[in-house]
Amino acid sequence: MTPLPIETDLGREDICEYVAQLQLHMTLQARNLVPSLTQDGGLQDSRSQLLHDTQAQIEKFASRQWL
Repeated sequence: MTPLPIETDLGREDICEYVAQLQLHMTLQARNLVPSLTQDGGLQDSRSQLLHDTQAQIEKFASRQWL
């Protein structure tokens, strides 16, 4: 198997990056459409934000691993 030219590798990386960003954006937009079930403030909000950020990072990482 012959190695791909550098330009092709860079183009593929750009596409993979774009797809990963698009998947992340779509996931976050979908979550914004779902109303929150809790009305608590303060600590619950910070935990929820931490969970949201962690899930987004994991999904971003996973989407890049499959491409």
